[in-house]
Amino acid sequence: MVNFSEGLIDRFVLSSAEFERKLRAVRSEQWTWPTPCTEWNVRHLVNHMTRGNLSYVRLLHGSTSADFLRLRDIDALGTDPVGAYTRSVQECAEAFARPDALQRVLDYPLGQVTGQQALAVRTTDSTVHTWDLARALGVDDNLDISLVAWIDDHLDEIYDGLAETPTAVETNHQFFAAPEDVLAHDASRQDRLLHRMGRRRG
Repeated sequence: MVNFSEGLIDRFVLSSAEFERKLRAVRSEQWTWPTPCTEWNVRHLVNHMTRGNLSYVRLLHGSTSADFLRLRDIDALGTDPVGAYTRSVQECAEAFARPDALQRVLDYPLGQVTGQQALAVRTTDSTVHTWDLARALGVDDNLDISLVAWIDDHLDEIYDGLAETPTAVETNHQFFAAPEDVLAHDASRQDRLLHRMGRRRG
């Protein structure tokens, strides 16, 4: 079992707060701007984050992987995207802070996981998508160094045993973009992590 319990909820809250800081910079005309996730514009990306938080809560309440995928693209933002996102973060953090939540086995789309592994995946997703949002908006894309270090140190463990991972040699890339072939020898730790997650600065 992946031992990410210590400080895990705090890391999720931090990663979510970092995303929120970028989100609050979105101007009205930017919601339709493209993101590094080529199938999503800014609103789609923010909806993915918001709906994801809500779906993780549903998994804790016994929802299935089929439910998770069925609801994945359903709008969760309404007319208040920032408010919807911040409420989803609070709901998710509170749900995973409940007794035994991190030990519960969840029916995640990529396989059966404990609550703690699910939240580690969620924290990773939030951190990487913070970079995606920053790049879409043209704002500072430097990620929190403590989150980058934690994810980089534990990426293989975070996705251990799942059907698809960002570090798998062979994958259908349904959930993760394929890494670029070449990375500069002097790349920063953030750039190395983003490379592993299928992103590039260019």
